[in-house]
Amino acid sequence: MKPSNKEPRKLQLSYFLNNDVIFLAKDLLGKVLFTQIDGKITAGVIVETEAYFGVQDKASHAYGGRRTDRTEILYSQGGISYVYLCYGIHHLFNIVSSVEGEPHAVLIRAVEPLIGKNIMELRRNMSADKAAISSGPGSAAKALGIDRSFNRKDLNGDEIWVEDHGLRYADNEITAVPRVGVAYAQEDALLPWRFFIKGNKYVSKPNKI
Repeated sequence: MKPSNKEPRKLQLSYFLNNDVIFLAKDLLGKVLFTQIDGKITAGVIVETEAYFGVQDKASHAYGGRRTDRTEILYSQGGISYVYLCYGIHHLFNIVSSVEGEPHAVLIRAVEPLIGKNIMELRRNMSADKAAISSGPGSAAKALGIDRSFNRKDLNGDEIWVEDHGLRYADNEITAVPRVGVAYAQEDALLPWRFFIKGNKYVSKPNKI
């Protein structure tokens, strides 16, 4: 990891218009995801992501051009949030990317607690030192207070946003492996589009090559 002396800055919407969702999924590692709820700010360093490549990706909710009330948001211009309920229990937070009409997205699978750890501990009823507090997409969203009310939020607003704090990882510090829980995607389930920081304890399992 290479730290930077640069001042933290909020990512502008133009960042999310990049149509290379694989690049974005890797580049978001080390960025900091913030939420502000009732004046309380929490934030975590993104340490694990998954890329979903729109209509061509059998694992994507938009595969084959599928459009439903739930997934229509994926076709929006990048820079907004897509939050959905998984198994009726877990809220999963995704960043919609690329230009309007190209339904690419990055799932945030894990964050390392950074700001507002005491608030995260109350939300998750566990110590911030425990990896489970924000390991896995449902846990990461809950730790940050993200639920369905965050769906369609502008990622450049004051409720949820991403900052660049200058953290950079070399390729040999990042692991690229197949995504989790997408066996239905047939051959696309084997694509190495899950990215995580090697050795970070907050990365969800399996976390070894």
